[in-house]
Amino acid sequence: MKVLIFYFSGTGNTEKIANLYAKAFEENGDEVVMGALPDIEHKLGGTNLNDFDMLGFGYPIHAFNAPANVLKLARMLPELTEPKNAFVFKSSGEPVRMSDVSSLKLIKILKKHNILVTNEYQYVMPYNIIFRHSDEMAYHMWEVAKKVVPLDCREIKKGVPKKAKRMFMGGVLAWFLRIEHWGARFNGKRYKVNSDCVRCGLCAKTCPANNIKITDDGKIKFGKNCLMCMRCSFTCPKNAIKIGLFNGWKVNGAYSFAMPPSNAPALPDKHANYCKKAYNRYFREAEEKINSEQKKAN
Repeated sequence: MKVLIFYFSGTGNTEKIANLYAKAFEENGDEVVMGALPDIEHKLGGTNLNDFDMLGFGYPIHAFNAPANVLKLARMLPELTEPKNAFVFKSSGEPVRMSDVSSLKLIKILKKHNILVTNEYQYVMPYNIIFRHSDEMAYHMWEVAKKVVPLDCREIKKGVPKKAKRMFMGGVLAWFLRIEHWGARFNGKRYKVNSDCVRCGLCAKTCPANNIKITDDGKIKFGKNCLMCMRCSFTCPKNAIKIGLFNGWKVNGAYSFAMPPSNAPALPDKHANYCKKAYNRYFREAEEKINSEQKKAN
């Protein structure tokens, strides 16, 4: 089977999941081609979707929706002459049921292009905004993803459909919350750098929306095309970027995803009870799936 995976990743979480999918398919003898936004937008003209047996679409959930650039990509795809099956994978900082509706608009657009989503999955990965997850939680999230993605890949290959449950009125709420696409542009123009900025240019070089410019006199300018993917503020080596109205939610610095040392001091977790039931449900269901597959294998 030949698989084409489109994905967008703001700060690396969705990319890590995409790579797990690529590895899982390849270990099963499939050929995988990866297309990351924004680079893939410039290559679509030479990409024939009919050459692939399966399409995948990955994104981080933004305000219970797919990011604006992912929906734009879907609209750019050619309409296929014959139906093509696809799967969707999403990353989010919390496993609340509302996140299940985030793919509704994307699925609707893809269907118009004769691309039919048969499977969709959500993976919990550490926040890059709102608050910083503990190192222990980030490690736990990543270990679960590494075990579950190959099982989900197996479902896809076997033709076992998996659709997310839709909460009542969730589609209406998701439609309303797509105001975030406009809000990101509005708030993005209010990004600023403080005196800690060393003009390294990393933010401008890596912005997926090409929204950050360095003027001739060395000033950092933020435009009106921000996605609020957090790549600039999350990866800034000096933590020098203020993210407008949401600066109180800023998270800076990559997660290691490694198991914390056993002798590391236990730090108080002030967010331990945040969405606790949802996290417990997510990890419990993942463990049940892993154990079920292990019993079948034995």
